[in-house]
Amino acid sequence: MVEGFSRRKLLSLEMAKGENGRDNMQIDGHEPRQANAVYEEFNANYLKAYYGKLFPHAEMFKWMSYGNDGKHPACDHSYFGRREFSFTLDNDIYLRFQSFNNATELENSIKEKCPVKIDIGPVYSVDPAKRHAYAQSGDNVFTPVERELVFDIDMTDYDDVRYCCSGADVCLDCWPLMTAAIKVIDIALRDDFGFNHILWVYSGRRGVHCWVCDGRARRLTNEQRAAIADYFRVYKGNDNSQKKVSLMGPVLHPFLARSYTEVLRAFFEEKILSGQKLFATAERFEKILETIPDESIASELRGKWMESRRSSIAKEDINVIRWEQLKHLLQSGKHKAQGLRRCVEEIVFSYTYPRLDMEVSKHMNHLLKAPFCVHPKTGRVCVPIDPEHCEEFDPTGVPTLSSLLDELNSGGQGAEIDNELDRTSLGKSVRFFRSSFLQPLLKSCKEDMESSYNRKLQQSKNSLNW
Repeated sequence: MVEGFSRRKLLSLEMAKGENGRDNMQIDGHEPRQANAVYEEFNANYLKAYYGKLFPHAEMFKWMSYGNDGKHPACDHSYFGRREFSFTLDNDIYLRFQSFNNATELENSIKEKCPVKIDIGPVYSVDPAKRHAYAQSGDNVFTPVERELVFDIDMTDYDDVRYCCSGADVCLDCWPLMTAAIKVIDIALRDDFGFNHILWVYSGRRGVHCWVCDGRARRLTNEQRAAIADYFRVYKGNDNSQKKVSLMGPVLHPFLARSYTEVLRAFFEEKILSGQKLFATAERFEKILETIPDESIASELRGKWMESRRSSIAKEDINVIRWEQLKHLLQSGKHKAQGLRRCVEEIVFSYTYPRLDMEVSKHMNHLLKAPFCVHPKTGRVCVPIDPEHCEEFDPTGVPTLSSLLDELNSGGQGAEIDNELDRTSLGKSVRFFRSSFLQPLLKSCKEDMESSYNRKLQQSKNSLNW
C-alpha cells in the first residue's frame, strides 16, 4: 500500500487516469464546487468514476428484463436482448440500436463508452443490432412489440404562465407546476386506468418523465397510447389564442372535476397565485381578464384594480385580494350564466394543468432518457421522484456529478469500498427505486408469468382431453 493512501483513494485515482496512463484529472484533488457550476466539470473522467462506482447497472438490467432473466420455463431469454439502448457520446456522437444479451454486457459497454446520455427505446421483434440482416429478407419483421407507456412534461411549455424563470431555468417558485402535473397524471393512471407500476423521474434540468411499466401498458398499440394521451389533453391553446382552455358541457368530466378539487385549485391558490404574482401588474392581470367572455365584468375588475394602484396598497397579498374579487364577481348570484361560472375553473386549468408532449406518449418507438443519467448542462442526476411526496422534491437539491464525487472522496479511511453508493446522497434514490418501484414490479411480473404459464398448461391439458 502506498503510504498515505487508502485502497479507496487509489481506486479513485485510477479512475481519473486517461488511456495514456497519465493523470488527466485527480479526482481526489478537486475542490468542492457549487452545483450550478458543474458544466465545465462534466467530462469523461468524472463519468468514468460515476459509472464505475455509483450507477445502478444491476437494477437497470433487472427493470428492463421484467422477470425474464430467471429460470422459470416461461421466461423469454431473448427479451432483454431485443431492447434498444441509445448512447450519446461526447461531441454529439449518437449510437442508436445498441443491444445487450445480459447485465455484464450492458455494464461493460456503459463503462467503456462512458455516454453522456443513455436513452431507452422499445423492445423489438428481433435484436435491433441485427436489424439490417432482417431488412434484406424483404419482410417487415423489425418492428417494436413492447414499450412502456411514457410521458414527458417540460417546464418550457409553461413559459406563458410563469414569470420567475423562462426556458431551461427552474426555481422553487415555478417547480410546483411540475408537482401538480405529477399528482394529476399519477392519480388518473392509477384510479382511471388501473396501472400500478409507475416511475416518475426528474429529467435533470427542467421537467419530469413518467414510465408506466405494467404489462398491459407495455403492450399497448400506438392507437391505444394516443387514446390515453388524448384523455389527458385539456390544454389546447397557443401563443396567439387568448383562451387556452375551454371546459365544455354542463358539468366537468369526473377526471377533470377530481383534478380541480383535489389538486389544481389548491396549487393555484397556495403556490402559483402568489409565487408567480399573477395579478401584480396590469400586464399580468390583463392576460387573465382577456379570458372573461363578459366585457362588463372584465371592465369592472379592471377599473377596481387600476384604482387600487393609485391608493394605498393593503398589507394583504394583492394577488390574493384580486383573485377573490374576480371569483366573487364571476360566481355571485347575479351572474348565473354557466360560461361565466366555469371561467374560474378555466383560469385555474390554464395556469396549472399538465402540459404533455403528446407525441412522446403516442408512439411506441420514442426514445426516453434513462433514470440515473447525469444531465450534461446541470450535472444533476436524473433521480426518481416519489409521487406521494412530490411536493417535497427540490430540483435544486438533487445530487450532482461533482457533489457525489466530493462525497466519495471525503469518506473515512476505514469506509467499506463495496458500500460506496450508500455513503453518497444518491444511495437514498437508488434504495427508493429498488423498494418502491423495482421490487413490487418484479413480484408482479413473476405472478403474471406464473399465471400465464399455468393457463397454457391447462389449455394444453384440455386439448389433449379432446
